Amino acid sequence: MTAVTMYSTQWCGYCHRLKSQLDREGISYEVVDIERVPEAAGVVEQVNHGNQTVPTLVYADGSAQTNPSVAQVKAKLAELN
Repeated sequence: MTAVTMYSTQWCGYCHRLKSQLDREGISYEVVDIERVPEAAGVVEQVNHGNQTVPTLVYADGSAQTNPSVAQVKAKLAELN
């Protein structure tokens, strides 16, 4: 199981940038496209006060970050380990 799930869309530039940064850092993640998985859009809306803001990352502990920097992701993963 991956420690991070990234809720994303195909057209999101911020999502593409964060994916590239995570790949470069060797951080594994699962991607869920909120336009292809309707229930995923609900998860994102719940985290973001009704908005479908991506990228939204949800961690193994249930916490979430919206449009985080790679440094914020690394810090959160370090906190979880």
